[in-house]
Parts: sequence; C-alpha cells; structure tokens
Amino acid sequence: MKRMWDLGLILSSILLLHCWSRFCCAMLDPVDFLALQSIRKSLEDMPGSNYFSSWDFTSDPCNFAGVYCEGERVVALNLGDPRAGAPGLSGRLHPSLGKLTALAEFTVVPGRIMGALPATLSQLKNLRFLAVSRNFIFHEIPATLGELRRLRTLDLSYNQLTGGIPWSIGNLPALTNLILCHNHLSGSVPPFVSRTLTRLDLKHNDLSGSIGPYSLPPSLHYLSLSWNRFSGRVDLILPRLNRLNYLDLSLNRFTGPIPGCVFGFPITNLQLDRNQFSGPVQPRSSVTIQTVDLSHNMLYGQVSPHLATVQNLYLNNNRFTGSVPRIFVDRLLAGSIRLLYLQHNFLTGMPIKPRSRIPLSSSLCLQYNCMVPPVQSPCPISAGTQKTRPTSQCNEWKGKNR
Repeated sequence: MKRMWDLGLILSSILLLHCWSRFCCAMLDPVDFLALQSIRKSLEDMPGSNYFSSWDFTSDPCNFAGVYCEGERVVALNLGDPRAGAPGLSGRLHPSLGKLTALAEFTVVPGRIMGALPATLSQLKNLRFLAVSRNFIFHEIPATLGELRRLRTLDLSYNQLTGGIPWSIGNLPALTNLILCHNHLSGSVPPFVSRTLTRLDLKHNDLSGSIGPYSLPPSLHYLSLSWNRFSGRVDLILPRLNRLNYLDLSLNRFTGPIPGCVFGFPITNLQLDRNQFSGPVQPRSSVTIQTVDLSHNMLYGQVSPHLATVQNLYLNNNRFTGSVPRIFVDRLLAGSIRLLYLQHNFLTGMPIKPRSRIPLSSSLCLQYNCMVPPVQSPCPISAGTQKTRPTSQCNEWKGKNR
C-alpha cells in the first residue's frame, strides 16, 4: 500500500513539474516584461477609462488589454480603449518602448498624452504600423524613424508636432500610408521613394515650397495638401497621378494651369479652390465628378460645356468671360445641377428666361458679372449685395482679352 502511495506521489510531482515547465516556457521575455512595467508607470487612465484595470503584473502580461504576444515576445501594443468616444490616456510615452524589439504594431487611442515621441522608437526594426494620433505630442518628428525600413503606416495626425518632415521618412521603401495632418509642420515635402504609397495626408499644416514633378509616386490614391502654403505649378505632377480617387489642393498658392486630365480622375470631389491657378479650364470630355470647386483663382476664358454634368460646380471669384452655355440652363431647370456658383466673374450672359422656375433643390448665383442677372435667385452672403460689375471694369477686362 505504501509503495502505491509513493508511486502516486512521484507521478503527481512529475505532472506538476511538467506543467510548471510548460508555464515557464510560455512566460514573457523579461526585457518585454520590464518594458511594459515602465510604460504602465508613465501613463494613466483618463477619468471614465478603465483600460489599465487588466494590467496586473502578477498575471501573464500577454492577457493584458491591448497586448498581443507571439511566443515570449510582444508583437502588438494598442494602448487605450479603442471604442468610439471612450476616454483615452494621459501621461507620456516611455523610452522603454524601444525595448519591445519584436513589436510590429503600436497604436495609441485619442487622449491627452504629451511630450515628444521617444527616439528609441527607431529600435523597433520590425515595426510596420505606427499610429499615435489625436493626442498632444509635440516637438519634432524624429528623423530616426527613417530607420524603420519595414514601416508601412505612419499616422501622427492631430497633434502639436513642429519642425519639418524628415527626408528620411521619404526614403522608407515600404511606406503605404503617411498621415501627418493637423499639426504645425513647416518646410518642404521630401520626395518619396516608396512605389506603394497610396495615402498622403498633410492638410492643415504650415508646409511650403514647390513639389517636384517626380516627388510623388503614381501609386497614390488619396492626396490632401489643403490649408498649407505650397506654391508652384502642378501641371507636370497631376498627370502622373491618374489613380487618385481623392484630391484636395485647396487653400494654397499653387499657380499655372489646371491640367485637363484631372477632370477624368475617378474621384467624387475635386477641390482646387483658393489658389492662384490661371488659364482656361478645358476638360477633355463630360465631367462625371459630383463636386468641382475651382473658386477663388485666376482662371479665365469661357465656361466649358463639359462642366455641365457636374452636380455641384463652384466657378465663382475667377475671370471667366462670355455667355454661359445653354446646356447649363437645361440641366439646371431639370434639377440635374444642384449648385451653380458663377458670381464674381466677367460673364456677359446666360440664356435663361426671367420667369424660369429653378427647382427648390437647386441653387444659382450670377451676381457681380458684366450683366444684369436674368433671374433673381438667392446667393450666399459672401457674394455681397451688388448685382452687377461696374461698366468700367467690364470694358477694361474686354480690352485685356482682345
């Protein structure tokens, strides 16, 4: 009987030892464990957030919220509750992030994290996805991020970043998405070597200078440069970007002609307003883009009938001349054109009868042209109160265009 008891004890001990050894083999790498501890100490839940409630270091960190492991290493770290509207985190990003050298993905939800991006992020050679948006990160973008040769997505939008975009970022060979909008970045934009870059969002910064004809790759699908101080011509750049499905260059200082090919791009909105574009507008065929905004430029010549297929057309505050083509009247009265803004040009006529009924769903503004508006229609407040241009301006303009 005693021998049977001893044998059972030995078997139980062997089983416990086997389970213990399996648990030890599955334990997190000590370097990653200590790094997570440091990261936790530098951050706090904002009021209403309980993201860190699962971060109990007496248990397996691979079961923590937002921590994902493969074997003994952390491969993904998503800090904060990802649910829409959930409070984020406060504090600073700890340099120990650089110790998580197996990390392929690092994200932070919107919150009140302040300070600079740790320079140690450059040690994460396996990183493919880096997103720290809608916080209060300031200082400059570390040029050492250009050492992350596998990086595909870099999203630092809606922060307080200053300085320029490091040219090393432009040299990232696998970059697919670069989102730096709503910061305080200045200087010029580097050329991009990646042939897979599909999204470039730099809007709402203080970037300036011209963009070289081969600086942007033809792989781009989304390009937003609005609310900056860019200058120079784009007629050599845009024809190469024929895969674009979103284009916004508004509120800059771009000059020169608008290439006719952009009106054939597979996009729903074309926003080129508030620049210094000049020359005639000459689409190659009927435009299928729903909204085209060319307002507040220095465009001239006659209004192209190819634009009559646009649902929302902003041509106001330019230098267009001549009579508006009849097709615009037909489509406006049929309700196919929802908005047609032609105010503040030098137009001399529109073949619409004074008693024509414009559908309630459509808007037409003809104020401040070289004619008395043939129909009375409400205009935006920004159009002013004057119905027509002074005759002296119209005669002067005719003289310039002879």
